Formats: sequence, structure tokens, C-alpha cells
Amino acid sequence: MAVIVIPARHGSQRFPGKPLAALRGAGGEARPLIRRAWEAAMAVPGVEGVWVATDDERIADAARGFGAEVVMTPEGCRNGTERVAAAVEALGLSAQVVVNLQGDAPLTPPWFVSALIDALDGAEGPAMATPVLRCSEDTLAMFREDRRHGRVGGTTAVVGADGRALYFSKEVLPFGGGGAAPVFHHVGVYAYTPAALMAYGALPPGRLELAEGLEQLRFLENGLPVTCVEVKDRGRAFWEVNTPEDVARVEAMLLAEGIA
Repeated sequence: MAVIVIPARHGSQRFPGKPLAALRGAGGEARPLIRRAWEAAMAVPGVEGVWVATDDERIADAARGFGAEVVMTPEGCRNGTERVAAAVEALGLSAQVVVNLQGDAPLTPPWFVSALIDALDGAEGPAMATPVLRCSEDTLAMFREDRRHGRVGGTTAVVGADGRALYFSKEVLPFGGGGAAPVFHHVGVYAYTPAALMAYGALPPGRLELAEGLEQLRFLENGLPVTCVEVKDRGRAFWEVNTPEDVARVEAMLLAEGIA
């Protein structure tokens, strides 16, 4: 059994109030980002339940308004993984796989999430998987444009020959990548076994995690493996809303994909 939890907080440093930012789709309707992330989660087949996890009543009210189930979590959660763990505890969930679909990823296709669930099928102990997408030239251009303008945008993943993550960064890694050493765009979705969530919560934030602002580095810093599942876009555009400038990018993709 798998469940999806969408962690959402109002106080993002780079984009305050991000979950409630309105994104206009192909049909002309502006919907809050948290609703579009929830709609992406609801499109994943075979999932037992989807919850929005937040500590903010504004987000909770908006989510309930479009029909989402909401779980309130402590203000002290430092990142999405901690908030997902708190939600699982509050709800008393006993799922074999817990998916963290972050609230800034409304363009996440359902097969990305299904691939993660399949990767953890039957896994025991602390296990975590996350999708990576081989960068197209257009995606690399967006990464590099952000860096030129000093914007902290998407994340890249460095992946070993065995499919395990070596590192994640807000920089474009590996240096000079794009040919024999491809650049992988890390997609902000995680799937965990319950044991992995428990292990994560027992560990203090690490130096690399704090330096990069990337929660998944806590696993790597403590010797816990992260499996990278390479997914295919099947012709679908993908980007996340990391900064206010990304709203226009994602709206253009919603229009191009015909997503209302």
C-alpha cells in the first residue's frame, strides 16, 4: 500500500506564500500551486490516499476548499521530509511506501511517482528512492540562465553506476556535463519505507544539507543510500516552482501541455 503526502509551508525564504501562488492553466483558470500539486498526486493510480500536510491555516483552508484531505503538522518541521514523517505519525498510517510529492511540483507526471513506488516494492529497512530526469538542452539552458542571474532554482543529481545518488546540488553538476556525463535534473519527489522516515527523524541536520538547502543530503551524509530512478518525460515538459520567476515558466508549460 502506498500513500502520498504533500508538505506545504507558507514561509519559504525564496518565495513566501508559494503554495497559494496562482498559476493559470490552458483553460484560463488560475489555480493555487498547492491545488495543482494535489491534482498531480490524485492522478497517480493505485494510491490509497492523498493528504496535504501543513502548519498554516491559510494553506489548510485553501486545500479543504478544493476538496483535499488536510493534516496539521508542527511548526517546528524543518523540511518536507520531517513534515511528512509528522503527518504519518499524526494520521497513524501503516503504508508500506510513503511518497512525498512536494507542493511546488505541479507538472509531475503520474508515471514518475509510480516508478518510485515500484522501486520500493518489497523493500525492508531504511530505503528511499527519488526520480531523476536526463536534462534536455532546453532544461540545461534554464538551469544556466538561473545561475547567470544569481537565482537558486532547480536541483541536479550526480548518480553512480549502481543508480545510487552520489550527491545533490543547486549547482549544475557535473561540471561540463551534457555529453558523456549527462546532467540529471532531480525531480522533487521522494518515496520512503516507514523505517527510512524513522531513521531520518532521528538524525540531526547535516552540514551539506544546511549548505545546499537540500533535505535529501541528510541521508547521504549519514551513509543511508538514496536510489535514483531514471524516468522518461515521454514528451512532457517538466519544471518546478522554486522562485517567482518560475511561475511564468510553469504557466507556459501548462498551456503547451493543454493542462487546464
